[in-house]
Amino acid sequence: MRKVIIAPSILSANFATLKYDLKMIEDSEAKWVHIDVMDGHFVTNITVGPLVVKSLRNVTKLLFDVHLMITNPERYWREFQKVGADLITFHAEVLTDKKKLIDDIKSSGIKVGISINPKTSISDIEYLIPYIDLVLVMTVNPGFGGQSFIKDMVCKIKDLRKIIDKNSYNCFIEVDGGINSRTASVCINAGADVLVSGSYIFSAENPRLAIKSLLM
Repeated sequence: MRKVIIAPSILSANFATLKYDLKMIEDSEAKWVHIDVMDGHFVTNITVGPLVVKSLRNVTKLLFDVHLMITNPERYWREFQKVGADLITFHAEVLTDKKKLIDDIKSSGIKVGISINPKTSISDIEYLIPYIDLVLVMTVNPGFGGQSFIKDMVCKIKDLRKIIDKNSYNCFIEVDGGINSRTASVCINAGADVLVSGSYIFSAENPRLAIKSLLM
């Protein structure tokens, strides 16, 4: 049976107490922390940059799963690698040489993933799966936390699982958007390896128990 990884998204955390939230994550069943980087262009929201990631790196050894929701990842990914990103995911929808970007990121010694929005087909990135460490399936339209899970994306998770297993690719399936105790089990059964959850965890009275409930 696959060992599922929980990656709490700090997009929904209290930025005034991030140090304590990271300690909470460390003390929970979660092993990763998901960091959403938004540029106000690829998506309408704006979030954190390299300086924040650098500050967080100084207070935790959790794996930093950095999700670049930005228009020009080829210009900025190195800044996040320098300050402690362990995994950088960029979007399939950006207009760049994706294979070159994958090779560049991997050559720096960290892992690389590709994210697909709800309207993006698996066929658009299938040729790249042998070269990446992770496919991130967005189960909401990216940009803001707290959105509802798009049920149609479950079929996309199942199709990816079949492709990866059939070809013995060493590639995780990560799911992000509307993940709670109910949708988590749906995604795990469909074949997900990594679950990103933000508002469900950080709005809970006991965030550690909320994280645990995603694995039950």
